[in-house]
Amino acid sequence: MATYDPNKKYTWTPNDQFTLSGSEFGLILNSLRATISTPEAARILLANEANQAIENALAKAVEADIVKEVVDQPEQANL
Repeated sequence: MATYDPNKKYTWTPNDQFTLSGSEFGLILNSLRATISTPEAARILLANEANQAIENALAKAVEADIVKEVVDQPEQANL
């Protein structure tokens, strides 16, 4: 049987299931609620929404051929 070592990296599949006790579930839920209810978190969540809006606007502008991709020109060696 393997022993957990917090210094090692682990992996699992998307189908693997983890079981939490009611106490563990409550701890995680209350911790997340406390974190996202802070003024700082509210600003970050709002900034994320603003970022999504500007990314969507930029994507539409690219699709409408208003915004053009910048293509880097290869540098020519000085002779």
